Amino acid sequence: MIHSSSIHSDANAEVHDVPMSVLIRPIPPIVDEGKVQSIANTLSDPDTESLVPPIDVLWIKGSEGGDYYYSFGGCHRYAAHQRLGRPFIKAKLVRSTITDLRSYLGGSTPDLK
Repeated sequence: MIHSSSIHSDANAEVHDVPMSVLIRPIPPIVDEGKVQSIANTLSDPDTESLVPPIDVLWIKGSEGGDYYYSFGGCHRYAAHQRLGRPFIKAKLVRSTITDLRSYLGGSTPDLK
């Protein structure tokens, strides 16, 4: 059994299929193409697909009830899913606050509704 760890989420946290279209990725990634291709190859094989660990996603409720899903890590996994045209990515949703988001974005933090 493979165990992945994260600075954000519990190793036993529930994993969700999150639509790629809802993820907000405010920091442009720098990726190693070989690593992205390797992950894409792993995802393309039903026997190894489950070896790719989920990404962590900050789930923030806006001031008027909107849901916002911010992803800062998992750049290679995200890119591999994107290149394969996958509509969903496995993710651990980490309930967060605007204060948590501000620690990543500082003064660039948007007003979430």
